[in-house]
Amino acid sequence: MSMSNAVTMSAAQSQDARATIPLTLTRTAVVVIAVYIGAQLLADVTSLKIGIVAGLAVDMGTFIYPITFTLRDVAHKTIGKRNTQTLIWLAAGVNLFAALYIWWVSSVPGDPAWGLADEWGAVFNAALLGRIVIASIIAEVISELIDTELYHWFVTRVTHRRQWARVLVSNSVSVPVDNLIFAVGAFGGVLPWEVVWQIFLFNLVLKYAVTLVSMPLIYVTRDRDWSEQ
Repeated sequence: MSMSNAVTMSAAQSQDARATIPLTLTRTAVVVIAVYIGAQLLADVTSLKIGIVAGLAVDMGTFIYPITFTLRDVAHKTIGKRNTQTLIWLAAGVNLFAALYIWWVSSVPGDPAWGLADEWGAVFNAALLGRIVIASIIAEVISELIDTELYHWFVTRVTHRRQWARVLVSNSVSVPVDNLIFAVGAFGGVLPWEVVWQIFLFNLVLKYAVTLVSMPLIYVTRDRDWSEQ
């Protein structure tokens, strides 16, 4: 075989190899990534309000945040373990940037014609905002990295079937971890411990309920080859 033919064949083989590489970032992956980050950001902001639901104190971000655990599972299924780990850190960075931006906005004097500077400052109190956001980000990163490891362990060591089970198993550990870190880190010593305990208890029940309701989301996209990382 001549050298020119060998070069031509090598180039053709490389082109064929590139052609067979699947496109990882599917439309579903883009949607899941966007919704995951958006839900985390919305949950962090709405956690600033402590409401009373069914007679118990609860931070209002609890109604949206638990969905991110199942969305994380969908992302894991779509883009793989390593990309999902990157997504978790990226979401933490977005939340931190949002907190810093809100802090800066709070420091800017309000226009007297607007007339809501005091109300804005009362809601986005710098000290409280900082503590809640930091506790939330730490809880999110730790719990969702744990969720990632458990999810990957289940599909690679137990079974890649029963997709609902992988969501249930991983979330059953990561949700309580997240809940404990957030409740104590955000409100311990700020609110009475009785209220902190109520927040923890209500959040745990609600987050687990949302996990059960959101489990069908895992079926929105095809499963991946779990021999790959």
